[in-house]
Amino acid sequence: MKIVIIGTGNTAFVLGRLIKERGHSIIQVIGRNTAESTRLSRVLDCPSVNELSAIDETAELYIVAVSDRAIESISKSLNLKKGILVHTAGSVSKEVLRGGCRNYGVLYPFQSLHKEANELPSIPFLVDGNSEDEITLLQDFASTLSSQVIRANDFQRKQFHLGAILVNNFPNYLYAKTYDYCRDNQLDFSLLLPLILQTSRRLGTQTPQSTQTGPAIRGDQQTIEHHLLMLENYPELKHLYQLFTGYIQAYFQKQA
Repeated sequence: MKIVIIGTGNTAFVLGRLIKERGHSIIQVIGRNTAESTRLSRVLDCPSVNELSAIDETAELYIVAVSDRAIESISKSLNLKKGILVHTAGSVSKEVLRGGCRNYGVLYPFQSLHKEANELPSIPFLVDGNSEDEITLLQDFASTLSSQVIRANDFQRKQFHLGAILVNNFPNYLYAKTYDYCRDNQLDFSLLLPLILQTSRRLGTQTPQSTQTGPAIRGDQQTIEHHLLMLENYPELKHLYQLFTGYIQAYFQKQA
């Protein structure tokens, strides 16, 4: 498939590399940042331009991989006569692309993507389109990139996106706060990594409920009080500890 990528951020870089690796032809990169568009074009071995007016209209698929707030303005600047125009956002309706091309949809990579990563991650894809033909085509295309491809409408995609925030962004903030705590107390944060990885791996075969451990679920009030004393100089962490402890105890009491 002949593809144009609009954007030069994390999603554009990672998707571009994956698409090229799977044998598709990327014929153009478009980005306002000259340095980044040139850099991506070198990685993908294709031309780059800085203006939408110079878009190559011979492509079969146009991927808009930009910030959520920029998608609609890009669509309004386009008037593609053929091909399919898609965006890659989790919380933006496919309908913002309606004016940019007769055929449009969504190719949402359900993964945290970083352009500097050496290895390409496993990426599930959520797809949608303005007609059954477009949905089928996007499902077929995404299946060349991933073994996990599902159809999800605008609302379902937003639900998945919210789920991603809950299981990825929020825990990562706890990692950041714990990293600070370890640094302040001359503790090696890397010793926690096997625990983090083991907990994640277990979710492949067990439910989160069945793998819950710790003083909260055990009802070990003595340990809980001791931990709270240790966090006196870390009021935010102390608050989070109390909050999560209370919710864990309440949740599993209901499950009993």
